[in-house]
Amino acid sequence: MTLAAHESFTEQLDVKSAIDTLISCGRAAMDAFDNHDQARIDEAVTALAWSIYKPENAEALAVLAVEDTGLGNVPSKIIKNTRKTFGTLRDLMRVKTTGVIEELPEKGMVKYAKPVGVVAAVCPSTNPAATPVNKAMMSVKGGNAVVIAPSPAGYGTTAKTVELMRAELRKGGHPEDLVQILPSPVSKELTQALMEASDLVVCTGSQNNVRRAYSSGTVAIGVGAGNVPVIIDSTADLDDAAEKICASKIFDNSTSCSSENSVIILDDVYEDAIAALERAGGYRASGDEKQKVVDTLWVNGKLNRHVIAKDADVFADVAGLAGNAKSCKFFMVEHEGIGPDHPLSDEKLALVLTVYRASDFTEAKDKVARILDFKGIGHSCGIHTNTPEHATELAEDLKVVRVLVNQAHTFGNGGSFNNGLSFTLSMGCGTWAGNSISDNLNYSHFINITHLVTTVGEDKPSEEELFGDYWEKYGK
Repeated sequence: MTLAAHESFTEQLDVKSAIDTLISCGRAAMDAFDNHDQARIDEAVTALAWSIYKPENAEALAVLAVEDTGLGNVPSKIIKNTRKTFGTLRDLMRVKTTGVIEELPEKGMVKYAKPVGVVAAVCPSTNPAATPVNKAMMSVKGGNAVVIAPSPAGYGTTAKTVELMRAELRKGGHPEDLVQILPSPVSKELTQALMEASDLVVCTGSQNNVRRAYSSGTVAIGVGAGNVPVIIDSTADLDDAAEKICASKIFDNSTSCSSENSVIILDDVYEDAIAALERAGGYRASGDEKQKVVDTLWVNGKLNRHVIAKDADVFADVAGLAGNAKSCKFFMVEHEGIGPDHPLSDEKLALVLTVYRASDFTEAKDKVARILDFKGIGHSCGIHTNTPEHATELAEDLKVVRVLVNQAHTFGNGGSFNNGLSFTLSMGCGTWAGNSISDNLNYSHFINITHLVTTVGEDKPSEEELFGDYWEKYGK
């Protein structure tokens, strides 16, 4: 065996040993956990929530996340660490996840919830604290253990987050190994080995990671790419729409997959809507500046990490935009094309909003469909309107899981206190995006259900009841 081959073999043994230890410790923790006692489960979940919701921890982790990754901003990450956690805890405290969770005497059926096992939670650099806690809360709610696979860029933040979660578990007498993290340095090989050895993979992040999760041989839940297009129609409250789009667009410097990337404005309110967006803090780039924005955002066909998720003044300075651009909150670039030859129709992870004009609602809906077909299919779209039929038409006609009406996407897609979506940081996009769920990731994805089935009175209709209408129309 050559030296290189020996080193490779040794590395493989080290990877296997590390993963075997994590999985073994996770299973032991599950055995020691009071996962048949809903009150103890809920106490452990609350402990995990408090580990990041605690004000000094929320701030420290937000600061560390920006330092580690260079993405987003501290105030937004503090809000993300607290708001998402609080909302998720609200949802989790309202459901039962162990023992009998539903009785249907009329069907002779009783449903029992059981853990799924050790969960591999792959987490992105955009949320190195909030997402690990979010997934850990849902995992432990199901009585499971979880191993966090962080992004290398956010490892320091995630490691500190896991340390805080384990400390809170220890305080309540719960097994610390219910929450673990891959050892540093994290690698694709280590993450892949974890996914293959776990009982369930829950993957949030790049589409490459999602594809690897689905091909790992383990049951996997992955999420699709975001690229949210939003319509402003002729009946919208323009200032309300502009303020919501601005608040959503600038949150955490557009790191969220739910951030608006395009707005389609109907022709008869186009200039008025642009003016409203300018009042809200938008900068309308000139024709010459449009190319500067494109050249700044993409280098050799890839997003420029030196400008994505950066403050507006940083982007304006690098892009060489006019002096007053630095004092604005986000940048509007007017465009027409959609597709691979038009990067402005893609997800941008930056404070750049692509603006399209449409002659009527039908054309606006068509542009939304084309944008989603290019990037973001299944994820989300939205509309600002006072014509409910327009929102209904989007929901009926588009291949999309979420259609938000008169809402700021970043604060609505992943659950809100004024809509019915579950709080989460991972949003399934259905088979349209190659995902196994078309829902917000929630507790139900972390439990198995046993059905106890007894007999009931016979429920067998006659042939005439089932086939009668068909026979009458087409004959036997």
